[in-house]
Amino acid sequence: MLESKIQTKIKKKLEADGWIVIKLIRTSKNGIPDLLAHRNGETIYIEVKQPTGELSPLQVEIIKQIRRQGIKVYIWTDYNKNFEL
Repeated sequence: MLESKIQTKIKKKLEADGWIVIKLIRTSKNGIPDLLAHRNGETIYIEVKQPTGELSPLQVEIIKQIRRQGIKVYIWTDYNKNFEL
């Protein structure tokens, strides 16, 4: 399945669970995760990858920077299927 299809599936499921979800298409900073979600005062980022996908070195660094700010970042291959750096 293409990453764009996985993103759409994840976005729809998050919204069904009450999250406000923003797909980050182009930002002023490269390496930013694909989705930004808010619910009940919580903010999370989600980087979507195919099951065989890998993070680029820039993505790894950006995810570490975001996490140092106390914000959760997940790398998902499907809804709620997380893998770590």
